[in-house]
Amino acid sequence: MKWMKSFRHFALFSLLCLDFLPIPSFATQIKAESFSGQQTWQISQAFKPPKRADPPPSAGGSTRGSSCLKGNRPLTSLMPPNKLGLTLAERPTFFWFVPQSSVKTAKFILLTDNNENVVYETNVTLPNKPGIISFTLPNTAPKLAVGKSYHWYLTVVCNSQDSSINPWVDGWVERTQAEAPLSETLAKAQPQKLPSLYAEAGIWHEALATSAQLRRTEPNNLRVRINWWTLLKSVKLTAVASEQFIDCCTSEKVSRK
Repeated sequence: MKWMKSFRHFALFSLLCLDFLPIPSFATQIKAESFSGQQTWQISQAFKPPKRADPPPSAGGSTRGSSCLKGNRPLTSLMPPNKLGLTLAERPTFFWFVPQSSVKTAKFILLTDNNENVVYETNVTLPNKPGIISFTLPNTAPKLAVGKSYHWYLTVVCNSQDSSINPWVDGWVERTQAEAPLSETLAKAQPQKLPSLYAEAGIWHEALATSAQLRRTEPNNLRVRINWWTLLKSVKLTAVASEQFIDCCTSEKVSRK
């Protein structure tokens, strides 16, 4: 119907400046009703957590002293609330929001699930401004084993002498394998469909990475921006949904003697 198309076009036009709006206004504007039983133009990209036991609880932050991070928003890992992310990748990509910092070094460490053995460790050079950064395990890092969980930490090195005051976040990653139907669907899917497919299947790292890639390559695409916001909203990360992406990160492997 013509009036339906006109309404949808008006809704799309009214949201073109969403990156300049505060999150509450954005959330209000992206709501749309279905007409005559038809689906709205918005594609749901909410993340559906996999059926897994939650990892052991932990709390990131700094225990005492002053932090080298500035601003009201803390160091934040882009992870589901339980801090567990599934991946299909041998070497997945991790995302964090990093505030403005007076130091430029962070340490990333990947451990076995019992925290006894270091799988990979590196120093990460931070950008000069706040935003969302990403780090992909390089080819020099061991491949993640299917069915195993790994515990990771990202620590901003505010004080190299006293690590107890350094802010940090942590999480868990588990490599899994896609069942045949999902693998076939992913292989045939257009890039715009991948984030929703991964999110529906509970594969967090790829859902986030493919959505972030679309945000980078199509920054003015309204549907892509709304789907990114919807994905982060579904895991209670709306506070960082409007943050800019920062090109990052160079790393230097830490030698362990």
